[in-house]
Amino acid sequence: MKSVDPIPARVAALKGAPAHELKKQWRDLFDSAPPPFNRRYLESRLAYRIQELAYGGLKPETAHRLERLGEELDGGDRKKSRIRADLMPIAGTRLIREWQGVEHVVTVTADGFEWQGRPYTSISALARAITGTRWNGWVFFGLKNHRSRA
Repeated sequence: MKSVDPIPARVAALKGAPAHELKKQWRDLFDSAPPPFNRRYLESRLAYRIQELAYGGLKPETAHRLERLGEELDGGDRKKSRIRADLMPIAGTRLIREWQGVEHVVTVTADGFEWQGRPYTSISALARAITGTRWNGWVFFGLKNHRSRA
């Protein structure tokens, strides 16, 4: 008789688990308090940890290769490496906002944003250029603040 692997069921159950249960599992699996990140982050890290403990983690060579690839992408800049990739819209995305009767089209680039042919590293600086006043760029363009979802 073939035994059923319980790991996929445990991972699938994370989606429907209440937040307090995810945090409890985090404490059990990581021996630390859960971070103040959003639910999706907790689910993905818990799913990985459950599988890591059951099947084993990455081989050291794979971990080193990933570290090298990451350094190639961020140039070893620790500040840049801490920026969560899921906060930024995907490069090539067009953000469209009407302001005082004028439609403004902003393109997301790999390094930030482009508006009227000029590059911007900050979406808030871009919103200020459009409005002439200080704005939270995420609010100005109607993007959700991912940090507030936990």
